[in-house]
Amino acid sequence: MFANSRSVTTNQTSIHDDLDRVVRRHLQHPWRAPIADHDVQAFRRLQQWRDAQGSERPLMLDSGCGTGRSSRALASQNPNALVVGVDQSAVRLDRATRRFETLPDNLLLLRADCAGLWRLMAGEGWQLHRHQILYPNPWPKSAHLKRRWHGHPVWPTLLSLGGELEMRSNWPLYLQEVQAALKISGIQATLSALPEQHEPLTDFEEKYQASGQLNWRLTASL
Repeated sequence: MFANSRSVTTNQTSIHDDLDRVVRRHLQHPWRAPIADHDVQAFRRLQQWRDAQGSERPLMLDSGCGTGRSSRALASQNPNALVVGVDQSAVRLDRATRRFETLPDNLLLLRADCAGLWRLMAGEGWQLHRHQILYPNPWPKSAHLKRRWHGHPVWPTLLSLGGELEMRSNWPLYLQEVQAALKISGIQATLSALPEQHEPLTDFEEKYQASGQLNWRLTASL
């Protein structure tokens, strides 16, 4: 059933006790893990596409784009920008190409791990105009803090890419943690509930809305 999405189940009732310590450690110690070859190849494809399209154009990133619904909308709304939708699932990206008859010329759907791609982009000094991360896996168990983007060692890299950040979630505590992690990092963010009958950007958002769940949005200038 489409409208039967369950709310997030978690053993965590407030911002994680270890958040401050984890974020500060990652800010102080750059992540030096090797980057996978397939992410390097994906970045080279992105470089070639960007060069061909015009590297002076504003760059927007839709990380964890799934089947590309939000990426397509972002590209259509910003025809002068270059939009990259990134997801690690070939199945989801293949579904995107079958789902839409045409994709905007200023949109590239790219298979890559976000953490690896972000590091490669930052290593080349790239700056984003906009970065959206919509409905990431919340990893709701308390033990999984370091799997959330704000608890992951790639967090400083995400910040260094700059741009207008927008994140959405049906679990407000996730975004409260992001807001706290941004504050620790010296950045102010705004968190608010989305209108109950707004136009959904993603399939997850549409499903949560149909299930009667409230969706939340965080915005910040990095």
